[in-house]
Amino acid sequence: METKNMENGNKERFYEVLRNPIITEKTTNLSGENKFVFAVAPTANKLEIKAAVEFLFKVKVKAVNTINQNGKFKVFKGKIGKRKNYRKAIVTLAKGQTIDLSSGV
Repeated sequence: METKNMENGNKERFYEVLRNPIITEKTTNLSGENKFVFAVAPTANKLEIKAAVEFLFKVKVKAVNTINQNGKFKVFKGKIGKRKNYRKAIVTLAKGQTIDLSSGV
């Protein structure tokens, strides 16, 4: 799917693609390099992620890198459990563009 076709399609899909921003010390440091990290739907591809970020935040996206993060095995009250698997996207914006993650969409 091309970005142009995505904008004409179902706008609700944009809200399904981007789940939430990931805000940690590492991702805060990346924002200085114009890179922002989001948890995204496991079925979303790079074109959908790019279209969603451009539509929701009104910015120009330069690149999208995706990572499938496996959940960790942890011990909960003496029993072994597993955290959920999730997918995250590192979105690089064009020079001069920025996203204010403190304000809601």
